[in-house]
Amino acid sequence: MKATESVPMWRRLAKQVTANTAIIYICDIYKIAMREGAIRTLDDDDLEFVHLLHGLGVNRNVAKVMTYLAAAGESTSREIERGCAMRQPEISIAMRELRRKNWISEQEVKGEGKGRPSKVYVLTTPVDEIIKSIEEERRKKSDESMESIQKLRDLASAGSKVGE
Repeated sequence: MKATESVPMWRRLAKQVTANTAIIYICDIYKIAMREGAIRTLDDDDLEFVHLLHGLGVNRNVAKVMTYLAAAGESTSREIERGCAMRQPEISIAMRELRRKNWISEQEVKGEGKGRPSKVYVLTTPVDEIIKSIEEERRKKSDESMESIQKLRDLASAGSKVGE
């Protein structure tokens, strides 16, 4: 008896159907990507940029979306979802922060057929200006921290009971 004969026919067919379904699914995704244009994803350099922004206090999802828009240009919410590997609610929250800082603009675009229009986003502030803004924020926080440290030293050296 062969090894394949010991496996029930239905199980062999199920495995084959599953494999074929996966291939069909991958092909469908590829067709959609080709029809809509190549979907850009964050590469290693982009991810390093995200990591550095996050290290400077920028929310990770905001950093991802900002980096994606800087690299890809004008993009729909769906493209950003796919390109950043994020869920739609995460995109919405990040967009709210980027809008609050006036770093992006959005425009509604009517899709084919009925349904909600989709939003197209674009980074309106150049990346170097965003970096400058982050630098100024960090410098301000650093200055405030240094002032607090100096006040602590002054209080401790003035004979305050805290320093004893």
